[in-house]
Amino acid sequence: MITRMGLLRKRDDMSTDEFRRHWRESHGPLAAQLSGLRRYHQNHVVDREQRAISYTRGGLDFDGFSELWFDDLPSMSAAFAGEHVKRLGEDESQFIGDLKLITAIQHVVVPTPSGTPLLKRMSTLKRRPDVSPEDFKREWFDVHSFLVRRLPQVKGYTQNLIFDRSHGRGRPATYGELPIDGIVELWFEDLESLNTAFASDAGKTLMTHATEFISEISTFLVDTHEVV
Repeated sequence: MITRMGLLRKRDDMSTDEFRRHWRESHGPLAAQLSGLRRYHQNHVVDREQRAISYTRGGLDFDGFSELWFDDLPSMSAAFAGEHVKRLGEDESQFIGDLKLITAIQHVVVPTPSGTPLLKRMSTLKRRPDVSPEDFKREWFDVHSFLVRRLPQVKGYTQNLIFDRSHGRGRPATYGELPIDGIVELWFEDLESLNTAFASDAGKTLMTHATEFISEISTFLVDTHEVV
């Protein structure tokens, strides 16, 4: 599957509650009508603290992360080429101040159990300048994923490797303009479990390895609204 993710900033003249309500109640049902859409989740940012880790944080900030799943690139392209996208764009202007889009290969390392309330942390990653995209992928997918599996009490872990980025629709972004290589989705029972995991020996080994290929990690706690 291919994942299309929106990195959202709310309009400056809107409160956080207004932004979240419009996204859930107005935009969500509209986006759910996209052709070929398999799943659609909204991740509303509720906390921007660098929880459980001490790491250089990137300069980009977001109020929400959307996730839309399609079978493949042709299906995704067809969905966003239709007339319905015009309605989406008109609605986006009502509550989004800035929208960046990325397309990613999703690698599910630890499947998340369904039907269980969990704490979800999303993190954006930027590779070290001396690490190539190919080396970043290898270290993240082959080595780091193994180390994450060793974390105590981890309930889910998904890696999203970015291969395309843009400023909104139809305006490609360079890596320098949107310097994010991957987006992490990590689930625990609660904040105490998250803190305990990263304070463990396995957590310390994990973060030592992170320094070998990651220069910046920005963490966000999110409240997930499953639309489709």
